[in-house]
Amino acid sequence: MRRGDRLFEVIEILRRANGPISAQAIGTELGVTKRTVYRDVAALIGQGVPINGEAGVGYVLEPGFHMPPLMLTPDEIEAVTLGVLWVQTRGEPELALAAEKLITKLETVAPDKYRTSFLEPVVRVAPVDQPDEVLGAADIRLAIRRRKKIALTYSDNSGQKTRRMIWPIFLGYRDTSRIIAAWCELREGFRYFRTERIIEAEVLEHGIPRRMDLLRTEWRRATDAERKRYEEGT
Repeated sequence: MRRGDRLFEVIEILRRANGPISAQAIGTELGVTKRTVYRDVAALIGQGVPINGEAGVGYVLEPGFHMPPLMLTPDEIEAVTLGVLWVQTRGEPELALAAEKLITKLETVAPDKYRTSFLEPVVRVAPVDQPDEVLGAADIRLAIRRRKKIALTYSDNSGQKTRRMIWPIFLGYRDTSRIIAAWCELREGFRYFRTERIIEAEVLEHGIPRRMDLLRTEWRRATDAERKRYEEGT
């Protein structure tokens, strides 16, 4: 770990601590010696960081300390900008607005010399048409967060319509479509539903009767098993 990164981590450890924390504890978390921690803390104090220390007690960061402006490299700024532009052109209005707010926040805390990188980015994303959806992506994301079932009428590739009750666990975004990964009560297995093929839909008050982390773990196992069968078949 570079010394600059380690100094930042020391501040973060002190910020998280509920009380005095020893040099030994800081060193253990960072994988360095107490002597290194002593030098790092001395350097931070020399830079004006308000750290108080007492032998046998530990270090405390005084309240009200604010970190210096967010340090981002040009590549990091362009990566964030590219992601924001992608969300603004591919995401629903709620996510597009959130992306706009995020870039504004980053621009505010970035050093002055990098702010033009947010105002005049060197990356671009081509616009695309939004999918025509009966149930909006914002409602689907909310249903996932609240662990609610969704009742829907779905049209498959052949145009056959079926009534489904699903337990949504992920919402995937593609350039011109969105896909729900879910447990399907009708098929008794994990299935994928393209949102533009949903004819009718309703988010129910019925809660998903499984812990979401366990459900997602089962989905990953099922996905891995399916991929393995495909690879063995080819």
